[in-house]
Amino acid sequence: MNSFNPQEDFAASRDAMVERQLIARGIRDEAVLAAMRAVPRHAFVAPELRPFAYSDTPLPIANEQTISQPYIVARMIEAANVHEGDRVLEVGTGSGYAAAVLARIAAHVITIERDPELADSARATLASLGVTNVDVRCADGTLGWPAAAPFDVIVAAASGPVVPDAWREQLAIGGRIVMPVGGRHVGQRLMKLTRIACNRTDEQDLGLVYFVPLTGAQGWPQTPDV
Repeated sequence: MNSFNPQEDFAASRDAMVERQLIARGIRDEAVLAAMRAVPRHAFVAPELRPFAYSDTPLPIANEQTISQPYIVARMIEAANVHEGDRVLEVGTGSGYAAAVLARIAAHVITIERDPELADSARATLASLGVTNVDVRCADGTLGWPAAAPFDVIVAAASGPVVPDAWREQLAIGGRIVMPVGGRHVGQRLMKLTRIACNRTDEQDLGLVYFVPLTGAQGWPQTPDV
């Protein structure tokens, strides 16, 4: 678990990150920009990485995972068009940073992480920051969380071969899914699906991305074929 010192503010670094990395690249959603200014990314990385917390790059966390580049976090949340009052499902908690950003905008976030160590660390970090509207679950995120469905937004921090059927079924009418889709390591596209009606979705290709594989029953196998 990270040892977080609330006196380490880094407010100027967050402001610079928002101006140079987000606004300069076209992020315009004021709620997203405000959330990115408010959430202390340095609280979600190891102490030795805090000087780099607001750099324009992903950073390593435990168990060979990463905390996503700030721009990617902002881009996905903006694409999902998250509103006040929305119920959000996030798949791939990792450090918990994106869940904390989502929680500044949405009413409630359920975030699912397969790795128990990462889930426990994220839960502890969010609690240390006083975030009360995020529930961290340790489970197979490709199956969603049917007990809390329907969701207004589903976002994934890992790339699957297709959008899981479970997510489509758990999405509210008018709800949005934003996730990378494509090869296990190459050819991934960031996709946005909007559920127009029970059996109808609108799909948008938001461009080339690279994410770790989404593993699980409706994703990639845990151990790839060799």
